[in-house]
Amino acid sequence: MERGVSNLKVRKAIIPAAGLGTRFLPATKAQPKEMLPIVDKPTIQYIVEEAVKSGIEDIIIISGRNKRAIEDHFDKSYELEHELENKGKKELLSLVQDVSNLVDIHYIRQKEAKGLGHAIYCAKSFIGNEPFAVLLGDDIVDSEDVPCLKQMMDIYSEYKTTVLGVQTVPDEDVSKYGIVAGRQVDDRVYKVKDLVEKPDKSEAPSNVAILGRYIITPQIFKHLENAKPGKGGEIQLTDALKSLIGEEAIYAYDFIGKRYDVGNKLGFLEATVEFALKREELKEEFSKYLKTISEQL
Repeated sequence: MERGVSNLKVRKAIIPAAGLGTRFLPATKAQPKEMLPIVDKPTIQYIVEEAVKSGIEDIIIISGRNKRAIEDHFDKSYELEHELENKGKKELLSLVQDVSNLVDIHYIRQKEAKGLGHAIYCAKSFIGNEPFAVLLGDDIVDSEDVPCLKQMMDIYSEYKTTVLGVQTVPDEDVSKYGIVAGRQVDDRVYKVKDLVEKPDKSEAPSNVAILGRYIITPQIFKHLENAKPGKGGEIQLTDALKSLIGEEAIYAYDFIGKRYDVGNKLGFLEATVEFALKREELKEEFSKYLKTISEQL
């Protein structure tokens, strides 16, 4: 590792948002899947808010065609603000202004769907020679006390090298994720020996899965640059991380918090119901409704 890189704090984050969202067609035919709301907030806003609460200063969103709605959402909306101000709707005005004032957000397009590894590589010049976070938009983590990414940043501060956010998953689900092989070295911390992208259940080295959160050193870019297409013909981030193990230590951290896979319909519905139940203005009536429905099942 180059001198000084390990001493830099994590200031920048990448949020890949170039996927087509085919699992949510036809809803995603003309709008990004990242803009599908959980209650009344777009999925991607939960991700951005986690990054901001964790201390991230700059975010780059890797987008693609038909993703302008994401940029518009985090931009100022002068007409809407003017209308709300004229109508005296101060609470809604504050809500809208808060979204555009969250953090500095930059955008770059991934012109071809070449995979997550390629999407990360698109941000090379933005990141420069410093460690950075990656937050996947399909994973929302609800942490009661410390945001998931902040937990990982604290681990990075201790180990000064790449940290993967993991949790255990059911054996039958290992083929959906990058799976970690390693040994436990501290409370909730594993030293990674190997990574396997979406293995068959019979070939998985463990059921410890990478779940959408990473802190990565800039050394990853040369491994991404030389990466060959892997599973699905795409440049896989997992393959580049596997190559990086030969150069530096990689750790995995079993983060605290409930993770929702909002990239599939069931996970999206679970998040919608459980986040709605956390809302004071909805909790009582919605609970009654759910009880009524459950009695009919």
